[in-house]
Amino acid sequence: MTGRNIFLILALYGILFTGCKSDSEENESIETEPIVFTKEGELYLIKAEGDTIQRIDIEIADSDYERETGLMYRQSMEEHQGMLFVYTTESPRNFYMKNTYFPLDLIFYDSDSTAVSFQENAEPLNEGNLPSGQAAQFILEINAGLVENWNIEAGDTFSVVKTEE
Repeated sequence: MTGRNIFLILALYGILFTGCKSDSEENESIETEPIVFTKEGELYLIKAEGDTIQRIDIEIADSDYERETGLMYRQSMEEHQGMLFVYTTESPRNFYMKNTYFPLDLIFYDSDSTAVSFQENAEPLNEGNLPSGQAAQFILEINAGLVENWNIEAGDTFSVVKTEE
């Protein structure tokens, strides 16, 4: 046998054995780690008159990646948890519920941390636009229904205490 024939035989074996998958390999699914809540601070919701409405644990989304991903791919969130989106400037904002599996209330805050508008009971997986309607620098996402239950209104504010790293 010549070197060329040996090369062709080895190449043929390589193609046959690397190109075939067993049935069990085709049915295997890739396991992914669930995304879990990571407390990065405590947020106090405060009435315009100064009384505290609620204290919640928050994750902070302050990078482009974190703001783009938000609460996507999560199955739920505890009642006293939320995600605070932080931007460097105040501007009209648009959100959507792509790959978000549970309903949310969105509270839009201006640069002074004053609530200026709301999107309540945002529908899971809906890619429709959820506009702020006014310029906002901070957006708080909490479970749907809590804006009404906690009586959060325009003019209310928030304060954040970051968790020590």
